[in-house]
Amino acid sequence: MSTPLTTSSTPRQRIRDVLPTVWLGRYTPGPKNSITDIPGVLVSTQSIHTSDKYPNAPPKSINTGVTTILPRKEWFEKAAFAGMFRFNGSGEMTGSHWIEETGLLRSPIVITGSLGVGNAYNGIYEHGLRDHTDAEGKADWFLTPIVAETFDGFLHDITKFAVLPQHIVDGIDTASSEPVPEGNTGGGTGMICHWWKGGTGSSSRIIPAAGGKTFTLGALVQANYGKMWDFKIAGAPIGRIIYEEQERLFRANPTDPILFAQSKMLFKVAEAKDKKDGSIIVILATDAPLHPTQLQRVAKRATVGLSRVGGYGTNPSGDIFLAFSTGNSLAVERDDPWNAHTVDVQMVDDQTINGIFEAAADAVEEAIYNAVFKAETMDGNGNKIEAISIEKVKELMQKYL
Repeated sequence: MSTPLTTSSTPRQRIRDVLPTVWLGRYTPGPKNSITDIPGVLVSTQSIHTSDKYPNAPPKSINTGVTTILPRKEWFEKAAFAGMFRFNGSGEMTGSHWIEETGLLRSPIVITGSLGVGNAYNGIYEHGLRDHTDAEGKADWFLTPIVAETFDGFLHDITKFAVLPQHIVDGIDTASSEPVPEGNTGGGTGMICHWWKGGTGSSSRIIPAAGGKTFTLGALVQANYGKMWDFKIAGAPIGRIIYEEQERLFRANPTDPILFAQSKMLFKVAEAKDKKDGSIIVILATDAPLHPTQLQRVAKRATVGLSRVGGYGTNPSGDIFLAFSTGNSLAVERDDPWNAHTVDVQMVDDQTINGIFEAAADAVEEAIYNAVFKAETMDGNGNKIEAISIEKVKELMQKYL
């Protein structure tokens, strides 16, 4: 018997390939429809399924990873303006106090599982020490690494500490401008979204500007939050329809072994997610020249995209959003910090920023869809999370498109 939760044989696709006519905002995506459409922004994803510390770990017990974002290749010498918004704070983003204090981002942004934060933090320092010490091997610079997390303990054995500092060193070295791999990739490897397999997703928008210019804004999400019945696609209550159909099928066929196994796992996921909903990290990047206060405002608009899909910031969820701009480049070291030094910066007029706000909401919404649609069913840590059925979504969305 086919059920709504059974993963179809259809290849995993991004939402625009699954639903070509779905409304995802009025702005055109960039050529890659990825955060790497912003010139100079580089990303690497590493999925980790073995542990150097525990080489004899049981099969399928390790499902974690690391996503590394470089605001620019020369991140150590040149800072970018940045701003943050905390929608709900049951999570971590290290370095956030310094961004709040100065509005400056001078670090790779690493996203991983909750128990990978410490080694990821050390990894950024190890990379800095490898490349930026004096002739005596000493370092006299200041750096606050940016590391964010969501909890992957349902599909991953967090006791194995599989993320190592070397993963971060390698991630910084290999970050590229290629489209971000989505789904079960990078820090999103073991994540769950609306009770389906979630993970990493990305999207971008091209925004018209005065004088025939354009700016590009991109979003990257690590999606690990939400209940099935809250999931919506372009306003359509797809999650609620699928959940209710699953309930009806199970009540009508309580002895069906497939339905019983799926329903049992669904209840297990529900119980686990009620205790710790999971969280979402959103990174927004743009080449529009925005100052830190404007970037705080852009980061807030990630909440709009999240709410469209069905997130509302439950109490145990860590929903933390960071926006940065490559539109200005600022040297981070001065010979004499006691003599005020002026620099020229550009900024978008606040009266003309609405398109950037709109693009931020749209890109975050699509990035979450891409994370869910590209993710694949995963067995891990004694549990199983199904990928959303693309065939079922196509069937249900016919009446809404």
